[in-house]
Amino acid sequence: MIKTPDWVKDAIFYEIFPDTFAKSSRVAKPTNLEPWDSKPTTYGFKGGDLLGVAEHFDYLQDLGITAIYFTPILQSTANHRYHTQDYFRVDPILGGDKAFKEMLDNAHRRDIRVIIDGVFNHASRGFYQFNHALENGAASPYVDWFHIKGFPLHAYEGKPVNYDAWWGIPALPKLNTRLPAVREFIFDVAEYWLHQGIDGWRLDVPGEINDDEFWREFRRRVKAINPDAYIVGEIWHEAQRWLQGDQFDAVMNYLFTKAAIGFFVKDQRDESLTASAGYSPVTNLDAQGFAYTVNSTLGLYDKAINNAQMNLLDSHDTARYLSIAQGDVSALKLATLWQMTYPGTPCIYYGDEIGMLGGKDPDCRRTFPWTTQTKWNNELLNYVRESITLRKKYAALRGGDFRFIYAEDNTVAYLRSLGVQKLIGILNSGSASAIDIVIHPGYGIPEGAQLATVFGSPATYQVTNGLLQHVKIGSREGIVLACDE
Repeated sequence: MIKTPDWVKDAIFYEIFPDTFAKSSRVAKPTNLEPWDSKPTTYGFKGGDLLGVAEHFDYLQDLGITAIYFTPILQSTANHRYHTQDYFRVDPILGGDKAFKEMLDNAHRRDIRVIIDGVFNHASRGFYQFNHALENGAASPYVDWFHIKGFPLHAYEGKPVNYDAWWGIPALPKLNTRLPAVREFIFDVAEYWLHQGIDGWRLDVPGEINDDEFWREFRRRVKAINPDAYIVGEIWHEAQRWLQGDQFDAVMNYLFTKAAIGFFVKDQRDESLTASAGYSPVTNLDAQGFAYTVNSTLGLYDKAINNAQMNLLDSHDTARYLSIAQGDVSALKLATLWQMTYPGTPCIYYGDEIGMLGGKDPDCRRTFPWTTQTKWNNELLNYVRESITLRKKYAALRGGDFRFIYAEDNTVAYLRSLGVQKLIGILNSGSASAIDIVIHPGYGIPEGAQLATVFGSPATYQVTNGLLQHVKIGSREGIVLACDE
């Protein structure tokens, strides 16, 4: 039987890009930082840190967040920190190990889980073992840690790179994960941070380590320390290979993202922001196409996996959903309600809840405007908060069965059920209408039962002759009904 951590299906994740989320006066900073409110650049630093995150835990808890996914926090010379130098040390600009411990302890006191990004496919030019080979050439005892084709190493632009590097980028030498010493090094890193108290790992480009046994051993090592640790991989496509219960618990569910763009945004999307994304191409979906796509995706995996999938609308690697929708807040609202009423664990990219915009990387990594709340869309913020509250209130929305019960034109309805708890979500990506929904005996909703809106405009409907008749749904609106049984 496939086993995933029970807490994950109940979690509300928040993805934080540490350099641009928040900064604390308690963390000493270098002087050459970019202004906080300036647009992000490829190489510049804003100076965000982990104590800054901790100082905004009240905000996150008020929103309803119960788990954080941090993009890399280990020592690196890149603002995104995917160029890892030291796998056993938190980056000093983020406040170092001391700030991490304070933040993590504070999070756990508030029952907020924390997972961090594991970058194990490639390291950096500053990684000790690669720097050793760079300085000593063929005489270095670490040359077999990498896939080196010749010496001296061409580690900077100007000459063709002569070692395997991620996407051919000289700054990102690929680790030789076939070498026992490298494998053991990575497993030691995974174990070390679990002992420090993290609640799991998000794995960067794990498909590039094309070795199932490596990931099986990774899982064994992780789960031996914390059986409830969450292992989620960055896989942009169908991921059955890794989701058989012996490698990852889940993946970042970009198939969910793609369907949400196709149905809620359709051809109003900014194609320039999706064309080069990892989930491209995006197809416009009507209700039937959306239901078919979602059912096909759910059918790929065991229910335990589906309940643990990280369902996201955007991330540090994509344009923001609201920018893809060209500012259409209704598209983001519909997608958010869908996210909060769908199996799996929702993950909000920081700032989406206040309407932050952003194009392709690095523009999607803009700083959070803490001191200029006039930039916040507070109506959207309240909508997101209420959607989260709804999910937390009803166990059926987190771990219950899921099935579509209506799909016509631009409107879908779906049943979430757990024991006597029955809820129907209705999402309309088109114009206002009134729909009739057939209530089959197998749904467990008896004749005469009343269903009232628990999200959306107040209304009550009764099952009559096996139908919910004339259920009103506004243009670009989502509602949720709950059964009185």
